[in-house]
Amino acid sequence: MLPILEAGGLRAGRDFFLAFSPEREDPGNKNFSTATTPKVVGGLTPDCLRVAKTLYDQIIVRTVPVSSTKVAESTKLLENIFRSVNIALVNELKMIFDRMGIDVWEVIRAASSKPFGFMHFYPGPGLGGHCIPIAPFYLTWKAKEVDYQTKFIELAGEINTFMPYYVVEKTMAALNERGKSIKKAKVLVLGVAYKKDIDDPRESPSTKIISLFQGKGARVSYNDPYILRLVGHREYPTMDLRSVPLTVARLKKADAVIIATDHSSYDYDWIVKLAPLVVDTRHAIKRKRRNVVKA
Repeated sequence: MLPILEAGGLRAGRDFFLAFSPEREDPGNKNFSTATTPKVVGGLTPDCLRVAKTLYDQIIVRTVPVSSTKVAESTKLLENIFRSVNIALVNELKMIFDRMGIDVWEVIRAASSKPFGFMHFYPGPGLGGHCIPIAPFYLTWKAKEVDYQTKFIELAGEINTFMPYYVVEKTMAALNERGKSIKKAKVLVLGVAYKKDIDDPRESPSTKIISLFQGKGARVSYNDPYILRLVGHREYPTMDLRSVPLTVARLKKADAVIIATDHSSYDYDWIVKLAPLVVDTRHAIKRKRRNVVKA
């Protein structure tokens, strides 16, 4: 952007002011908004920083100035990588503890009682949204310019990317135990938003889960009160599905119901009561039930 702006002879810090401030958003979070979340900002020059800080000070609870635009952008990368790596850790522990017969959610609750040195993260069917699944790999690409391999970032990406496959494998195993094949099985996916109570399907693991089930010959439908139509993007160009009503008949006829997004509007006791098999990827169902499989 800078070369374009200066192409006509203008100079940053003199004729115009250029700064960078990374996005800090948590959709669905009722406690923090853009205005109440501290804003990191770095300027191309000291005057650029001063002007940008003056602007943000009018609308943000606290502006956090840093020495450069590079530091500001690196702050965003650190925040996203921190979440990606820690989510990958608990996702891996979930798969390990599952084989050991240990409830990872109970382990996390117990560890969260420690008042220092621990921050809880929760496992799930994979990463979604436009930041955490993507932004860390900008640094992976950039690090190659300085001859460095970002091992933590890439390993976390591998684990998180595998989670939809894990959900499908757990579902297939549960169906096999009930004498059913995945081919032509009726699979109902609940939730295609990447997190609860929002209408954003970007990079949602549900899309991958649906695609994997379809590839194995299952008859897949989905319900999401926030997303009435799911259209595939670059990886799923032919996907075009519409949310189906969540009815008694549909739940009873489904061979497997996948809780992929734990929307607050879902009545989980009602779902478990009607569905012959429920695969819970979000710990939406707290009590042990015979027809519930944790994935």
